[in-house]
Order: sequence, then C-alpha cells, then structure tokens
Amino acid sequence: MYTFSLAEAKAQLSKLIELVEGGEQVTITKRGKAVVKIVKSDPPRQHVPSLTEHRAGIRYLGEPAAEFIREMRDSDRF
Repeated sequence: MYTFSLAEAKAQLSKLIELVEGGEQVTITKRGKAVVKIVKSDPPRQHVPSLTEHRAGIRYLGEPAAEFIREMRDSDRF
C-alpha cells in the first residue's frame, strides 16, 4: 500500500493510476489524515442486455397504439 499527500497525488496522478492498475492500493492524505483510498474497480457484476435483446423480450398485449387511437378518434366523430 502506498501513501501520497494531496499535493503529491495531484503532481503524480498517472503514477498513482499505474500503481492501482497493477493491483496496489493507494491512500491520499490531507494534512496528515487519510481521506481517499484508491483501489482497482471490480468488473460489472450483471449483464445489461442490449436494446435489441430488451425489445425482443417485451410482450405486447392488446392492439397496437395506432389502431387504438384511430378507433377512439373515429368513434368520437359520429
């Protein structure tokens, strides 16, 4: 685990990122107190379906909206 002051972290951000990518933990301190811990993020946990997959899973109930609106419009005229 590495520790950097806030000023050092601002000056060496690229180095901090490289350390974290390598699996290290980095702590940033402000006035001697730890305020931030940087760790490598976990990969996403769940699969997010594509829009095509999502649309394929939708079940349509009843008549299409265009037909419903047309029927409502026509019934109100007469």
